[in-house]
Amino acid sequence: MRVRHRRHRSGRPWRLSHGLIALPLALIAAVTVLDLTSPTTIHLGPFLVAAPALTASFAGPALTGAIGALAVAAQILIGFLHGGIATSNHQAQIAALVIISVLVTVFRYVRDRHQRQLSRVRTVAVAAQQVLLWPLPRRSGALRIESAYISAEAEAEIGGDLYAAVPVPGGTRLVIGDVRGKGLTAIGEAAALVGAFRGTAYQHLALPAAVAHLGNAVHWNMAHAPEEDPESFVTALVLDVYDDGPCVELVNCGHPPPLVLGSGGIRSLEVAEPAVPLGLTAPAEADYKVESFAFGPGEVLLLYTDGVIETRDRSGAFYPLTERLAEWNEPDPAALIRRLHHDLLRYADGNLGDDVAMVAITRPPGAGPR
Repeated sequence: MRVRHRRHRSGRPWRLSHGLIALPLALIAAVTVLDLTSPTTIHLGPFLVAAPALTASFAGPALTGAIGALAVAAQILIGFLHGGIATSNHQAQIAALVIISVLVTVFRYVRDRHQRQLSRVRTVAVAAQQVLLWPLPRRSGALRIESAYISAEAEAEIGGDLYAAVPVPGGTRLVIGDVRGKGLTAIGEAAALVGAFRGTAYQHLALPAAVAHLGNAVHWNMAHAPEEDPESFVTALVLDVYDDGPCVELVNCGHPPPLVLGSGGIRSLEVAEPAVPLGLTAPAEADYKVESFAFGPGEVLLLYTDGVIETRDRSGAFYPLTERLAEWNEPDPAALIRRLHHDLLRYADGNLGDDVAMVAITRPPGAGPR
């Protein structure tokens, strides 16, 4: 599953505005006719202010201003035919309509300008996401991979969670991590780790050496960051999944253990001694121990950040990940990620407390490298 962004279609809003413009025009015509056919003691002209206000809800400042000018013209016509525009009552109505029409038009202009700025910011955020979080390949050798990223911030596209994958001889190396903290600092630290991870792809380092390189890169970046946080760190899981091997090898640096879903149920790949999170020290290769776990054809390996298991419902209960997975018994990675994505949002009532990253991997029975 990929993070999708809604595309703006320029034709549909214009067609919508083109049809809705009949409403304020009909309102102006109706108020004008009713006022002219009513006794002079009844004044319906003030209702004309609804025309520019209504237009501003679906059209831009130019059309809003034009409808406002038309409403003022209708008010002048009413005044001219009902006692003359020189009367204080009609002058007050015309002046009030002019002021309100101008204010509504200016408001619409400011709102459109803000939306354009927000659109540019979102465009930059999407570009940043594509640089930081390259879409994981759906196929890597014999493996099938699906992923999803959900930002806890309503207007954000990226946060402190990360994932990446690179090819290694005979398989695929993946990393999934979670930067402590939020905001631009967390994004910068996530970018540093992902960049260091991709930079090791051509070196074909052994798994402990690769993790040590990541740890030193994150430690150096945090030490030289403009706003250094002495308590910053990154929990990470780095693993090798082989095309034809019956196991997965991993190093866990304080990250939630992955889960394997198979016909025999759900297994948690918990290491005996997790390494310390990245960034706390300048590590050496000897600081990391590789552990192997069974991972056979047809099974699904699920990687996730702690935003999944720390999601709460209205009562404060944590998301029951293992129970949900056992209930679904979903063997397809794409369907599993899609289902987990929607269920998390539903469970949290659409308000996640933390970013969420998820990756599902499988090696179909009989599949060969591509």
